[in-house]
Amino acid sequence: MIINRRKLVDAKMERLRSGYSAFAESKEVVTLLEEEIIREQLPVIIEKTELGCWFIPEKERSFSRQVQHE
Repeated sequence: MIINRRKLVDAKMERLRSGYSAFAESKEVVTLLEEEIIREQLPVIIEKTELGCWFIPEKERSFSRQVQHE
């Protein structure tokens, strides 16, 4: 099955805008999400792990891009 990465990113961004966490495994999807988060200035904590990357919305904080490198 072929998954449209753009639609996947759009769905994950909608979750983040609604205050829910999102997880991505693919480096391409992680990169696209990071770009969208920066563009929209969403206050999100980004935690990279060996299995993928968690995007966790921040509550009542100003925009910041926190990335933990592998």
